[in-house]
Formats: sequence, structure tokens, C-alpha cells
Amino acid sequence: MKKVQKPPPENNQQSSQYARAICGDEGVEDEVREYNRRYLSFDELTYRVPDQKRRELIWHLMKAHRRLQYETIPYPPLPLIYSLTPDIAKNLHTYDRYLSGTLRIKSNEIRPEKYYIINAMMEEAIASSILEGAVTTRKKAQELLISKRKPKSTDEQMVVNNYEAMQYILTQKDEPISREMICEIQQIVTHNTINTEDVGVFRDNNEIVVADATTGAIQHTPPDHREIGEMIGAFCRFANYDDEEAGKPDGISIHPIIKGIILHYLIGYIHPFADGNGRTARTIFYWYLLSRGYWLFEYMAISRAIQRTKKQYARAYQKTRHDEMDLTYFINYNLSCINEALQDLLHYIEEKQAEQKRARSISRKVPGINERQADILRTMIEQADEYFTIRQIMQMHAVVYETARTDLLTLLERGFIRKEKRGKAFVFIFNEESGLWISPGVCLPTGL
Repeated sequence: MKKVQKPPPENNQQSSQYARAICGDEGVEDEVREYNRRYLSFDELTYRVPDQKRRELIWHLMKAHRRLQYETIPYPPLPLIYSLTPDIAKNLHTYDRYLSGTLRIKSNEIRPEKYYIINAMMEEAIASSILEGAVTTRKKAQELLISKRKPKSTDEQMVVNNYEAMQYILTQKDEPISREMICEIQQIVTHNTINTEDVGVFRDNNEIVVADATTGAIQHTPPDHREIGEMIGAFCRFANYDDEEAGKPDGISIHPIIKGIILHYLIGYIHPFADGNGRTARTIFYWYLLSRGYWLFEYMAISRAIQRTKKQYARAYQKTRHDEMDLTYFINYNLSCINEALQDLLHYIEEKQAEQKRARSISRKVPGINERQADILRTMIEQADEYFTIRQIMQMHAVVYETARTDLLTLLERGFIRKEKRGKAFVFIFNEESGLWISPGVCLPTGL
């Protein structure tokens, strides 16, 4: 990955001289306004403004405008700032609208169901693992989580760990964050994947750096390990600070989503652990948003969006560090990932609605089965070459073992599916001789 170019140092005399030289250039003001609207970094001006002197002038003017809008982040160890731009405000308004508990798809308002959460947790666990280097496919990872079998490799262990971490934070969303909770999260996400002495404890040396996986170029040198205790203490105070107190004289209000992104950044910056910092940072982001009532994030696999754009993820960190610790770059990147994850969720729900419609068609045509059993049958028809276990049905439909078993035995007794033994376990598969067929867009039984 190409290294982000650092902005030039301030040189007021040079800027004034060049400003006089291009006096009357009407395009400068328009460029400054447009580049600030898009919140470009100095690095991103290189090919847009080839002339170096003109580029530096435009940059200094951009910075002058930005400084009028900077918000200071109350985290004493670092001089963090950000700008609440119109685009950021618009995105936050969109997310806040969904706090009513419903999502609007086309003209319909729907409330996600429990198995959407299960799917999202799996997707987040898988994507976060792949982002950190786990070698697996989405399908294999899903099968691993659904089957609940013991991981056979470090890559599989990473997937299981991340899934367990997502479940853990659901139990902790009403608790304040602490040093112990941060260490517990890291312990969960790194279980059986790193050296035992590095699990659940802060690093005690400065040997770790953040480097480009391809080139080996150092992207970030974390703070001295002796500063970790103080920085994590300030981190917990910042995270637990009740923004409702912002109404007091010295109070500072930060939107919860912005604050969650800041917490994500801080763990990445401090790098308190020898390994597992990225996974810990993303897990804490989820914990914070869920702790503040943003239920929507329980259904969204944001790491999948990050995994698709991991180079931009690293560059967002660099842009912030190079430009006066301006977190607007990192905030903008994360909001783009949240938007992508939200679109993924809406698309997923649309697909589920279509599947439910096909399942209802089966339940109307086939007497003696309920809608859940009809949906199981629909899945098995559409994946006629796949085998299913009772535990898979449990996970897919968020039911207990006995309910999943009863559903499959009911379909077996009706002759719609077959039971076979694979190894020590029984599996179920669609019975192609049952007289059911599938037409484009809808499942219909025939010959009944």
C-alpha cells in the first residue's frame, strides 16, 4: 500500500506571497469549498492540483476553514479533534431514524427478527477474522459456527473466538467498560491463537509496530508500553462519561456513533496488546453502540464492509495521524462502512421476505405443517444437494434442539425429506421423489 503523503508545515510568509501572486484566481475558492466538502487529505490533492505552490496554498486555506469547525475530544493523553461536517450530520440523522425499532424497505416497515441477529453475528465474526488474516471461506466458516464443532485450525479458532466475543458483549452492554473488560474481550478473541503469555494482558515492551503486510513499511509506532495504563484509564473514563452530563457548564456532547468510532480508533492507536488489537477495537465499537441503545448495530456486519476496503481502513488511520490527529478521516471511512453494512442488511431482509413468501406458499398448499416447517422445507428444496443437521436447523431458525428435531421428523414422516447417517450423526436431505417442485420465484407442491 502506498504511504500517505504528509501535509506541508505551516509557512505563513510563503503562503501570503503566493496568495498575492494568484490574486484574482476565482477557481481557488471553489476548489477549497469542494475539497473541504469531500474532506480530502493533502495526499488526495496531489493529482487534483499538480502545481505544488498552488496545492499548498489551497491546503492552507482548507485548513483555515476547518479550524473554525473543529471539535475537541476530551481525551487528555492525545490532542484529538474532528469536524461535524454536513455529510456526517446527514448520516447520523439517518441512523437515528432507525432507533424507532423498524426498518423501511420500499413501502413496508419491518422489525428484524431474532434469526437476523444470529446471521449478522456470524457474518461479523467471519469478516473480522478474515480481516485479521484467517484463511477460510464464508461458507466453511458458517458451517463451522452452525455445527458448533471444535475448531481444527487457528483460522477456525479465530472465527469461533470472534463469534463468542459478539455474544459476550451482549451480556455486558449494561455494564461500564473497564480495564478488566477490555482484557476479557482480547482474551476471548485471541483464545488458542497466540502465545499464552500475551492473552488477556497488556504488552510489556515496545517491540510491536503496525506495518504494511505486503511491503513491511511501518505505518504506526504505538505509544511506550509504560503509558498504556494511563491511556487505558483515560479511555475508560471517556467511554463511560455520560453525555447527558454535557448540559453542565464544562460538558462536551459527542454523538454516540461518533464516540464509538473514536473508541475504535483509540484502541488501534494505543495498541495495548501484543496481538488482537484490531478485533478488540471493533468489538468495543459494537459494545459501545449497543450500550447506548443503538439496537440496529446488532444486525449489521460492519467488518465485512471493512474487509472489502481494508486498504482504505489503514489509510484512514494514517490520514488522521498525519493531519493533527484529525479524526474526521477515520469517522468518514467508518460511516461509509456503516452505510454499506446497512445496505447489506436491507438487501438481506428483502431476500428473507421473499423466502418467507415462498414458505407461506408451501404452508398453504401442504396441510399439516406450520410456517417454520414450510420454511425449512423451502430451504431444503432450494438447496437440494445439501445435507442438514438438527443443529443447523436450530441455528437457522433460533429454536431449541427438540423443536428443530420435531420439525425435521415431521417432514420426514410426510415423505418430503430423507434421513441418512454420515459418520456418527444423522443428516437430512430433500427427497426428490416427494412430488414437490420449484418454479422461478416460488415453491409449489404438486401431486399431493
